[in-house]
Amino acid sequence: MSVPDLAPFLEKPGLIDAYFPLPDRYDEMRTTAGAVRPQWQYLLDVLRSLGTAGIAERGAEAARLIRDNGITYNLNGDPKGMSRLWQLDLLPILIPSDEWAELERGLIQRAELFDLILRDLYGARDLIRTGHLPAELIDGHPNYLLPCHGIEAPAGRPLLQYSTDLTRLPDGRWQVIGDRTQSPMGAGYALENRVVLARVLPSLFRDSHVHRLAGFFRSLRRTLVQHAPRRAEPARVVMLTPGPQNEAYFEHAYLANYLGYTLVQGGDLSVRDGALWLRTLGRLERIDTVLRQVNDVWCDPLELREDSLLGVPGLLQAARAGNLIVANALGCGILEHPALPAFLPQICQHLLGETLLVPDIATWWCGDPAGLALVREQFEQLTIKAIPPVRQPLAISGEHGELPRTIPATYTPATMEPAARAALLQALQAHPGGYVAQARIVPSTAPAFIGQRLEPRPNVLRTFLVAEEDSYAVMPGGLGRVALTPEATLVSNQLGGLGKDVWVLASEPERQETLLVSADAQSPAVVQESAVSSRVADNLFWIGRYAERAEGLVRLLRITIFKFSERTQQPLPTALRLLLEALTNQTQSFPGFIGTGAEERLRNPIPELLSLMTDPMRSGGLPRTLEALGQAAYSVRERLSADTWRIISDIEGRLANLTQHSPTQLSQALDELDPLVTSLVAFSGLTQENMTHNEGWHFLETGRRLERGSTLACLLHSTLVPMAGETDENLVIEAVLGITDSLITYRRRYHAGTRVGALLDLVLQDEGNPRALAYQLAMLERLIGELPRGDLAIGRTAAQKLVLKSLTGIRLVEIDQLIQTPSTPLRRVVLAKTLSDLSGELAAISDAITAQYFRHEEQPHSLLRRTGTPAP
Repeated sequence: MSVPDLAPFLEKPGLIDAYFPLPDRYDEMRTTAGAVRPQWQYLLDVLRSLGTAGIAERGAEAARLIRDNGITYNLNGDPKGMSRLWQLDLLPILIPSDEWAELERGLIQRAELFDLILRDLYGARDLIRTGHLPAELIDGHPNYLLPCHGIEAPAGRPLLQYSTDLTRLPDGRWQVIGDRTQSPMGAGYALENRVVLARVLPSLFRDSHVHRLAGFFRSLRRTLVQHAPRRAEPARVVMLTPGPQNEAYFEHAYLANYLGYTLVQGGDLSVRDGALWLRTLGRLERIDTVLRQVNDVWCDPLELREDSLLGVPGLLQAARAGNLIVANALGCGILEHPALPAFLPQICQHLLGETLLVPDIATWWCGDPAGLALVREQFEQLTIKAIPPVRQPLAISGEHGELPRTIPATYTPATMEPAARAALLQALQAHPGGYVAQARIVPSTAPAFIGQRLEPRPNVLRTFLVAEEDSYAVMPGGLGRVALTPEATLVSNQLGGLGKDVWVLASEPERQETLLVSADAQSPAVVQESAVSSRVADNLFWIGRYAERAEGLVRLLRITIFKFSERTQQPLPTALRLLLEALTNQTQSFPGFIGTGAEERLRNPIPELLSLMTDPMRSGGLPRTLEALGQAAYSVRERLSADTWRIISDIEGRLANLTQHSPTQLSQALDELDPLVTSLVAFSGLTQENMTHNEGWHFLETGRRLERGSTLACLLHSTLVPMAGETDENLVIEAVLGITDSLITYRRRYHAGTRVGALLDLVLQDEGNPRALAYQLAMLERLIGELPRGDLAIGRTAAQKLVLKSLTGIRLVEIDQLIQTPSTPLRRVVLAKTLSDLSGELAAISDAITAQYFRHEEQPHSLLRRTGTPAP
């Protein structure tokens, strides 16, 4: 987010002397006569008092909060992928409370109207029978789902959530430009906008008496529970997400955390005996309500889109049987029909006996002869939309040109070539029922920081409503969005706009609210742990492995670079050669320093070392490992605390420095390794101390212990099995102690110099050393023993048996046997076999856990997955 430079304004008598509203548009801050609207005066006074430095400081603080909290919105095809940070403008949109109350009445009326329309279309169909809606308009639309016909809504209310996009007419009246009824997106971003601005402008927020948002989310949570089919038991609510690849996945995870719901994907759920169940580890949990973020047709591949991988087979049947509430009800996508606004005024009079308080943008259905005649008359002043499924126009050639066979859904005749415009008009005449015409949108404007200027920009407000017992609750404010250019007529996050907080200003201080249940609540306190599905457990398991793998690699790289910089001779000392070979074995990045061409790379190891540290395409290298860690963490980000996620964001920043700046010297890359290992250790500490030690934590810690054991076995095999001279061996031992962070303990415990036997006693058999192999196995024995077993499990599991075998072997092995060195070959043969067997057993433990708990068809997105690091 760019930090504004307001020096040009602050040097002038007035902050907005250079701010000129766009012609023929309503501006939120300034009237056409140039006067500042009253609600904005205090905010402008605060900006003046802050000065250039103060505003810049708050802009930087907002950007830091967005980065640290990992607030992202992903654009399709964006090279930044899942790391595209949310763009937030520092200036909120200000709306007086009395003005908002009038708008609120109109929004509630629309929500009630849409709820009635939805009930009628999937019930009696009186609107079609009486001619208020043409049958062909509804029945031929892909969002009208016949399998949903006749499904009874809970308490007669199928539309539990509703959202609408608004802008203003030049006279200031609000106008609807779009309705969102399937899975309205944006409430979570509105909440985050509020959190960020309240942090960076605390006194302004407090003194402005802004209406709070927590009450809206409390109403949402209460509604989802009250409508649940099982009233005798605590309702289990889950949030269904398409997954990490969705552009708004951050919001799904954020809201799931904020509301206290389990975030699930379609593969986590199963329909059995007419009810929906969550597949958890060793058991099934009954689900009562699904708050979905997946569009209608993708929710059930059995009855809707058979090619969907996002939904749950049988979901519709569970809802039909009355055993499940889906919010919103499946089939409500028909309310987003582009032609519906043309009929809403008459329908409102028919169903409610009222005039529509908040009108839509002027809309005409071309299937109506009167509407078609008007569209033909004003063709070049309108926007034309094709109604799905898109009617392919007849191929028209000759003097009028030809429309392409694959046509977009929206046309602006005024900007089209004459030939294409004529072809569209002819196609519209041939298939009038397949098109809708609307007046061109001219959005109102709001002030925004654009580069170094405060400028008016096209603005859209998205509002949110949730059903209550006898009406709807409206979020006080919503999600504001502004375009980046003044010419824009479409304003959306997908087009790269800026987010804005929306402040509804009260006349007196607002009472602080929270989602926590008050002490005098009538409902009893219920312990309901957030369930862990096998997909979540799998991702947590690999988070532990990737984090430990990255930390082990960074530690090995640091020591190796230190030893390389200290060398005083050529060829390389044996100790350094063994460390370089350990790098290849640990990363599995063959040939590296072992295979074909190894001797040449050993003479000049710098390119290979830099590649392992900076090349994002290098299999087994540090960037691939860190990227895999980030992807696994992103897939279960609702399980990670805000502090933990800040560490993940910091690690991603370190990764970007390594890969994008491409250091050309080891010293430059080394500057990034020290803070990186600190971040990785901080991540380990936060998951240990701040994460509840439930099933999810057990899998994360199990993955960490398995990976640390495998990495340590590989390191000891690479460095201690080959024989080296006495001087080199002491250097090797010192390096291993540095890598395992055991040097201080070694010096305090052993006073007879550096010996291999003492080293093995400390890092192989010492169950009190967190960096020792025996410690990892002892921890694995406890962790795996506490994993869920299922009701029918008898005796030890396969993983438990393997851990017991490995731990017993380590406990019984004699150090003296391990350090024996036969004359030929010059290798510690017993140590080699012990470590090789141990590596294989650790890999087998990983396989056993995977087979018992994880579903292979739904592995988490990762770049390098291996079950163990085999010894060379």
